[in-house]
Amino acid sequence: MGTSTLPDALFGSIQYHPVISSRRYHDPIQFFAVKSHFTSYRRRSGVKRVLFADAGVCKTRHVAFSCMDDSTEALTDFLDDGDSNSLGRSKLVEIDDNELLATRKSLSDVQARNETIERERDQLLEKLARSEAKQKDYLSTVMHDKDLAISELEAAKALFNRKLEQSLEEKFKLESKLVLAKQDAVELAVQVEKLAEIAFQQATSHILEDAQLRVSAAEASAAEAAFQIEEQIRTASEGAITCVIQQSKDAIEKALAVAESAGDHTTNAMAAFVDNMDRVDEIVAVQSQNIKLSNTVNDLESQLLVYKNEIEKLKLELKQARKEAKAYELRANDVEKLLLEFQESSRKAAVQQEEEIKSSLEKVRKDATEKKRAASKAFKLEIERMKAAIEAAKETARSQDEAYMRRCEALQRSLRAAEAASKTWRQRAEMAEDLLLRKTSPEEGDEEAVYCVNGGRIDFLMDDNSQKWRLLTDGPRRPTPEWMARRIRSIRPRFPPRKTHVSEDMTSGFKTLDLPKPDEVWSIAQEKLKEGDALVEHVMEKEVIEKKRKALERALQRKTVKWQRTPEETKLESGTGTGREIVFQGFNWESWRRQWYLELANKAADLSRCGITAVWFPPPTESVAPQGYMPSDLYNLNSAYGSLEELKGCIEEMHNQDLLALGDVVLNHRCAHKQSPNGVWNIFGGKLAWGPEAIVCDDPNFQGRGNPSSGDIFHAAPNIDHSQEFVRQDIKEWLNWLRNDVGFDGWRLDFVRGFSGAYVKEYIEASNPAFSIGEYWDSLAYEGGNLCYNQDAHRQRIVNWINATGGSSSAFDVTTKGILHSALHNQYWRLIDPQGKPTGVMGWWPSRAVTFLENHDTGSTQGHWPFPRDKLTQGYAYILTHPGTPVIFYDHFYDFGIRDVINELIEARRRAGIHCRSPLKIYHANGDGYVAQIGDTLVMKLGHLDWNPSKEVHLDGAWQKFVDKGPEYQIWLRQ
Repeated sequence: MGTSTLPDALFGSIQYHPVISSRRYHDPIQFFAVKSHFTSYRRRSGVKRVLFADAGVCKTRHVAFSCMDDSTEALTDFLDDGDSNSLGRSKLVEIDDNELLATRKSLSDVQARNETIERERDQLLEKLARSEAKQKDYLSTVMHDKDLAISELEAAKALFNRKLEQSLEEKFKLESKLVLAKQDAVELAVQVEKLAEIAFQQATSHILEDAQLRVSAAEASAAEAAFQIEEQIRTASEGAITCVIQQSKDAIEKALAVAESAGDHTTNAMAAFVDNMDRVDEIVAVQSQNIKLSNTVNDLESQLLVYKNEIEKLKLELKQARKEAKAYELRANDVEKLLLEFQESSRKAAVQQEEEIKSSLEKVRKDATEKKRAASKAFKLEIERMKAAIEAAKETARSQDEAYMRRCEALQRSLRAAEAASKTWRQRAEMAEDLLLRKTSPEEGDEEAVYCVNGGRIDFLMDDNSQKWRLLTDGPRRPTPEWMARRIRSIRPRFPPRKTHVSEDMTSGFKTLDLPKPDEVWSIAQEKLKEGDALVEHVMEKEVIEKKRKALERALQRKTVKWQRTPEETKLESGTGTGREIVFQGFNWESWRRQWYLELANKAADLSRCGITAVWFPPPTESVAPQGYMPSDLYNLNSAYGSLEELKGCIEEMHNQDLLALGDVVLNHRCAHKQSPNGVWNIFGGKLAWGPEAIVCDDPNFQGRGNPSSGDIFHAAPNIDHSQEFVRQDIKEWLNWLRNDVGFDGWRLDFVRGFSGAYVKEYIEASNPAFSIGEYWDSLAYEGGNLCYNQDAHRQRIVNWINATGGSSSAFDVTTKGILHSALHNQYWRLIDPQGKPTGVMGWWPSRAVTFLENHDTGSTQGHWPFPRDKLTQGYAYILTHPGTPVIFYDHFYDFGIRDVINELIEARRRAGIHCRSPLKIYHANGDGYVAQIGDTLVMKLGHLDWNPSKEVHLDGAWQKFVDKGPEYQIWLRQ
């Protein structure tokens, strides 16, 4: 008996009722009508399905079985023209054998053609399934590419906005700096001019007054001396001259008189001599008188000579006085010259300073112009790149859309061809159905003959193991490209494993996050401010939008899953934290001047991305000093840094970024609120209303009535007596309140030298912090003004305090900081002790050593012990690559321009897996440099030493240089 196939056209008028035959092959078949659904039973490896048409209870039933075996394609067809009644009340239609054979032959031909059509249809269906799967894959790929393109565009847009904001901020900053520089320069110039004028006036007035006084005094003394000398000369000369003249006159008169008398006498005598020789005696008398007169004249001449000598002396004194007057005049001229020179030098200095100010202003203006030009150029380049990226994305989307349209057109053509073939097939099947209904009648021995329906393709379409089902559900599988595998390995996201059972899913350590939907993402990304007049509403809307965007950014940054760590990984020790902590001091000495909690909260995401794990907060309590280190009411957290609500919001933002918040708590001392009756400030207020019994008795300033102190005295405020039970209980409750209600995760303990480490241990055990750091500040050993090489006593005191806490707290490695100050100035031999270990606390107890370069006391505006600024990068290269817990100072990260260097060193520490207990081996430490291996995968070098890993015999393996800063430092990582 030949085979035949009924077409799908029959399915429109015939209801499908599966039945199961429980009789033998040649027995009559009894059918039971059920509702239209499929039921099958399996015999051996084959599947048998039964389809029949219910034309009524007493009417003829045509039953078709479809039997397909896995090992053969043989199909057996049976036809039964009877009803389901076993009483045989219906009559069989008699058909001629020739007609039946002809019909069977035609049916066999039709079946052969239908098989061909069926194969074609199967191929088309498979192609259709593959095309649908490919279409879905392509759609998913297109959607993924679209999402990627959208995300890239959004990222580019965000980057563009950030760059724009940064450029605007830089522009505003530069303009403000320029304005401030101009104002400072103008003010400086004005001040310089005023100072120069005042100095000039003061100097000139003083010098002029002195010179004038000296000149006037010299002139007065010279005039007085000259006047006196002239007066003396005049009086002496007048007296002498008058005396001489008078005497001369008298002498001359006498002489003339004598001469006349003598002439008369001579004449008379001569006359008398002639007359009388007796008058000779008279002549002798006259001669004696002449002699007396000559003697008198000689005496007068000697007196005249004496007067002349006196006049000469007076002339000499007058010359001397004139010389002194000339000397005073020369001094006055010199003073005047000096004054003129000073005026000229002051003018030149003012001109030079003005030129320097102008040049500095010009330089600032040029720098601002260059920066603005560079920023504008970078901005234009960024815009060009974004445009190119957008154009490329558009071109890619356009090409993908065109390919998608071509595929859709090809699929439509295939579907149209399949529909045409199916239509032809249905027409031929309808003809065969009509022929069977009108003319065919089974023979007596073939009552259970069943015809195959649809060539057994129902199994193909509906079987769960079919290829089409796999294509529709799973899609075509493609291997992951190598570049994508490398990218996945480099990113290393920890995706959850595929769950094979519900119990595995319930007990899995992965927690899937609820990410926002794409519509929500777009709505948040495209949300804009509403137009309004009220400024307050505008600001509030902006804050709400920014909050939504930040939440969205955090959710997208965390990928899709979050790993729930095992107890070994989540176990925290208060002395070490996780062992891989990198602490950031989130303030400086001047931070209280701004709304610091709000400003610090905005930096949480940035710090988390850079690899920071813990943030050290400033002291949160109300304080007499605005910096917070003179606390009064411990439960009042409205400080100069912000309010309690702002503090909680900042801590919550840190927790959202997986950062620990470390509170700076001052337990050694506390400022009182009231004075005692004798005028001493030792009465505390607030919730912890203590009295003098809470103050140690050996505090010299506050008349405490407690026990003696267990440490050093802090003289600026009352020192708390921690031996009192009520004091310790109040401090424990306060620390737990900070932990549970405020949200702090750990502590930075201030001035722990003031009380015993045993009390610190008790406080830590009561508050259970995630991390604790003590500030045990002590002076290093110096000799002759130079740092001593041996600092064992210093680090021993710090280790003793850590040991007193039972290792429950770490401590700042002040020893390492002090040694680095000198070691980095070509004294690298200081970095190794005689046992070959580091010379700080890091060398003896590295897991409890918190290394640092600067803090709010040593640096900032206090500058008590600043780290050499030109050695900061070397210092961070040392502490960020060595064991211990490193601390990064706020000013260095955000203000000193070395943020990229610090980020690079943090990345090296992360890649090498360095933690607080990493092993350390020092290879070289001399005047030229320092070389050490930390862990198994990192080697670093400081200084000018000519060295690389290939020169060390013990460093096997392949090493790749990660950082190269020349003579400053170099870092290698093992490949």
